[in-house]
Amino acid sequence: MSGGDGYGDRGNRDLSIANAGGMGEDSPVHEGGHAFVAPGGPFLIGEAMTGGYGRGADILHGCTIAVERGEIAVIVGPNGAGKSTAMKAVFGMLNLREGAVRLDGEDITGLSPQARVRKGMGFVPQTHNIFASMSVEENLEMGAFIRRDDFRDTMAQVYDLFPILKEKRRQAAGELSGGQRQQVAVGRALMTRPKVLMLDEPTAGVSPIVMDELFDRIIEVARTGLPVLMVEQNARQALAIADKGYVLVQGRNAHTGTGKGLLADDEVRRSFLGG
Repeated sequence: MSGGDGYGDRGNRDLSIANAGGMGEDSPVHEGGHAFVAPGGPFLIGEAMTGGYGRGADILHGCTIAVERGEIAVIVGPNGAGKSTAMKAVFGMLNLREGAVRLDGEDITGLSPQARVRKGMGFVPQTHNIFASMSVEENLEMGAFIRRDDFRDTMAQVYDLFPILKEKRRQAAGELSGGQRQQVAVGRALMTRPKVLMLDEPTAGVSPIVMDELFDRIIEVARTGLPVLMVEQNARQALAIADKGYVLVQGRNAHTGTGKGLLADDEVRRSFLGG
């Protein structure tokens, strides 16, 4: 179910979102079950990142996070390990004192988060990620704010991916359940037709059943060729769907490997997965 060799039966539903609206890449991204490596290095990489917030102490210490086309890469670790900080650093929400961020071979270290969105980053924060008073459909329309083309096909693909959103498209997003609000947030990010999707704790506060449903939809998105970089507190479940995993401890890379490999690692299981 992980390690770059497919995800078993999970997420195998409707893949119509794949590329038809321009998301991801038009060329095939898998050969023999493995994602192609972007020319010049990983498709997205935050390399040797050191930094913190404002003038405060460094939270990240030489941390490296990367994801290839068609991969799911997850960042896990104990509370306070710097997982969300690493994600925010890649998205440009804190200044790096050392290191660099590259997207599709381009150095974007100096760009603002807004500029990174225009370059192709779709970022879903853990909280405050919807417009609660606006309808589901209006939230999706807001996701297309940078586009000048007809985005109705993309919206139809989002509704195919999350059918409940089509059913509730006239309802205020703030009235939805926690899992449905997360679907709105992910759908809104997809409306930008991103080159990479970044999710910060997408299953926080949702039930195990809803978590499994969200993970299935994330698998479907990755199968279109769109790289997914995700921070997750539910480490065991996240690594089970991951091609690549990063275990952070105190802002440093403690373990890196395939999701399957990390799940099988005795030290990782004992220290971070409850045995």
